[in-house]
Amino acid sequence: MKILRRFLSIFFKNKGAPDVISLEINYAGLEAALQYSISKHSYFREALSHRSYQQVSGKKDSPTNERLEYLGDSVLNLVVGDYLFHLHPNAEEGELTKIRSRLVNRKALSILACQINLTSFILLSPSALQVSEKGLETILSDAFEAIIGAIYLDGGFDEARKFILTSLRKSFEKNLLKLEDDNYKSQLLEHAQSLGLGNPRYSTVSESGPDHDRIFTIEVFIGKYSYGTGLGKNKKAAEQSAAADALQKLIVNKRDINNEHAESDN
Repeated sequence: MKILRRFLSIFFKNKGAPDVISLEINYAGLEAALQYSISKHSYFREALSHRSYQQVSGKKDSPTNERLEYLGDSVLNLVVGDYLFHLHPNAEEGELTKIRSRLVNRKALSILACQINLTSFILLSPSALQVSEKGLETILSDAFEAIIGAIYLDGGFDEARKFILTSLRKSFEKNLLKLEDDNYKSQLLEHAQSLGLGNPRYSTVSESGPDHDRIFTIEVFIGKYSYGTGLGKNKKAAEQSAAADALQKLIVNKRDINNEHAESDN
């Protein structure tokens, strides 16, 4: 994900050279980043203390952010679940669960952490900076959940809810996260399988235009039936367009499609 890679590059820049580890937290800067007035600093120091930081502090029994991460995860899921429940009053449980999972997964939370510059405040060891991209996602997402836990303990549920919803809304405005899944190919695959129709397959119908401005036409089939076509400047875009066309037909004509396939099988 290009967005996350850009933020992770900021992470390394903010942390400086691997042998430079801060022993203190700039609480004024943290309050500005969180847009929250901290009452008890100890909650937030714990929330920002990665397990590896024990190597730096020399205190093997010093608190890490794991307990606050657990608490913050619970608050986060409740707040997002409540938000989506009221936002989509007609959505079924499965759809609400799917949307929530896109907003609270590791990758999404690491983006939210970078959005508020949480990267500048996390306490960790030099070795922790050498982990993979997936490992850094985990560090950032865990810290974000722990911060939610700290705000919940420090200011109560309403403050934690305000922080979560503000973070999400800003990410929507910046197009960093999306409420709706715009991967039409994955949606089409899921719908087709749920209807027992098999997996979609994509066929290139034509290519036109000069080399610097090609237009691809793609047709999507499920079984022996054509469900849609799409145009795009590359095959990937054309496949997404075809999948969107097919998905709309599947949703609108769900009953007719079931009957059609049932009759063809007899």
